[in-house]
Amino acid sequence: MFEMWLLMCLMVSDGNMGMKQECTEYKEKPYVLYRTEEQCMSEAQKKLAITMRGMSNLGADYKSLIAGCKKENDEIDEASGAGGGMATKVLSEAGLKVAVVESGPYYDPANPEQMTQLKWAWQSPRRGAGTTRPFGDFDQAYGGWDIEGEPYTQKDDTNFRWFRSRMLGGRTNHWGRISLRFGPNDFKKKSIDGLGEDWPITYEDLKPYYDKVDKLIGVFGTKENLYNEPDGFFLPPPKPRLHELYYIKAAKKADIKVIPSRLSVITKRINNDRGVCFYCNGCARSCNVYADFSSGSCLIFPAQNAGGQIDLYVNSMVRTVETNSEGKATGVSYINKDDGNEYKLNGKVVVLAASACSSARILLNSKSKQHPNGLGNSSDLVGKYLHDSTGGDMMAFLPQLTNRKIYNEDGVGGMHVYSPWWLDNKKLDFPRGYHIEVWGGMGAPTYGTGFNVNHFNKFFGLKAGGYGDVLRSDMKKYYGSTIGFSGRGESVAMKSNYCEIDPNKVDKYGVPVLRFNYKWTDYEIKQAKHMQDTFEEIIHNMGGQPLWNKPGIESNYGLTKPGEIIHEVGTTRMGKNPKESVVDQFERMHDVDNVFVVDAGPFVSQADKNPTWTIMALAWRASDHIVSEFKKQNF
Repeated sequence: MFEMWLLMCLMVSDGNMGMKQECTEYKEKPYVLYRTEEQCMSEAQKKLAITMRGMSNLGADYKSLIAGCKKENDEIDEASGAGGGMATKVLSEAGLKVAVVESGPYYDPANPEQMTQLKWAWQSPRRGAGTTRPFGDFDQAYGGWDIEGEPYTQKDDTNFRWFRSRMLGGRTNHWGRISLRFGPNDFKKKSIDGLGEDWPITYEDLKPYYDKVDKLIGVFGTKENLYNEPDGFFLPPPKPRLHELYYIKAAKKADIKVIPSRLSVITKRINNDRGVCFYCNGCARSCNVYADFSSGSCLIFPAQNAGGQIDLYVNSMVRTVETNSEGKATGVSYINKDDGNEYKLNGKVVVLAASACSSARILLNSKSKQHPNGLGNSSDLVGKYLHDSTGGDMMAFLPQLTNRKIYNEDGVGGMHVYSPWWLDNKKLDFPRGYHIEVWGGMGAPTYGTGFNVNHFNKFFGLKAGGYGDVLRSDMKKYYGSTIGFSGRGESVAMKSNYCEIDPNKVDKYGVPVLRFNYKWTDYEIKQAKHMQDTFEEIIHNMGGQPLWNKPGIESNYGLTKPGEIIHEVGTTRMGKNPKESVVDQFERMHDVDNVFVVDAGPFVSQADKNPTWTIMALAWRASDHIVSEFKKQNF
């Protein structure tokens, strides 16, 4: 989900080890810059290595590379979000030395200089006057849909929204922690509805790795015995809150299934590296006791603490994968953002985990005589079949919850219950399903109140305005009286939806940028209509009142723009036939046998679930395969 580079080596120069010792004196975790014969570090870079702890302002997408070597650099992986972090852990614990080279700043949610988790709304530099950051000043995502100097473009009249989180851990620092396995049917959708393609693997192939991810990271939930919502190894879930109890009752009246959420938040201690949720409701700000999942705190840091040799480059933007006269990958080139210079790292194996779109960009920019269409792109499918989750939302007011007693609603920073897809699509006019997320309650307000009291009064035809006791009274009246619903569904992967290199535009580093072409089909639009009809029925059953008009066909029934759900997948799709896919079942590129892709790019289809758990399970499986191939001396 974020971009990063890792360099793994079995041998380290004396100079590097000296730097590591120096760095350790300044911070607990021995992150250092790695030195090769190809790159002599400047004094500024050396200084950066020992002052990394205080870095909090350098925004960047997590570009990552893993490069392993014997005597000389033998392997380079481009990885580190959900997939890259997992690759870092598995490969480092297999004895490889890992150097993480990433395009953003070092980030540790436990660092007091970077931590925002326990800050109050009034501590915002804007004091509630608005923010330029998409999810607020306290959200832990350094980046957004628009980043200065790093544009992307659209083809014709299309509009794909590309979110990038440029920091160690990337998007895993601020995601919803909804941690769902794909089910058996999700790997064979073509066999079910005739659309798209089936995966070359089954649920049973991936189940052992789902199990290992559950046990390693932790996810709460309950055993439900639902065929396409596979059970895992669950921690105790939190109890439903008041607004969720209303939802449960109303949803069941409409024959909608409701079960406890499955979130990667630790409600019971699982190891000594991580704490337990203390119910501050601030998971979007990343947890300072590591109780929720992010790649840095749950994968990279523990691997270091266990003795894994992981060195870190920061503020470096990967440009291309380098190849030799035989067309094999030999390493990567990247731009150091501090000095503006381009450097190269050599390695035997390259593993991309830069996010679906960023990995496609790197591959398409990696042209050579042997790969004139971009690296691994003989099929002309790199960047094709891009797809994102669908999204639709509604919010309602519950009169019965006005003037409620104010108390601490203990709970995690996310929903306690949700509705998995509950219907048979064969009886509907759209082919793929969606789940329903539930939000609301009395969590700590983000800015001011989280809503405008006067807008509420105007909405209900009441007198607006006031201050002092009047304002406080109105605030208390409405606080905790709203509930929201979000549908998150599966779109159909279409070859006509893609990203490509814009031939006429580069970013501020001189790297050609992506151009997107993406349009929803009638399948997704009809699905969005069903979402809104469902929300309407639930609100009616609750005795609530919608807070905005039900969207109609003029707005595609409230369907979000492509990319806005931040679940983009499919740009390096997996398959058996090299003419119809980019990577094989182990996420290895058909065209280049020493390049792997372990982000969401290999997804054949999305499912009506969040992709993170599947990204990590696939990455673990691919990493085990890489280790096995190294043992066989196949690289």
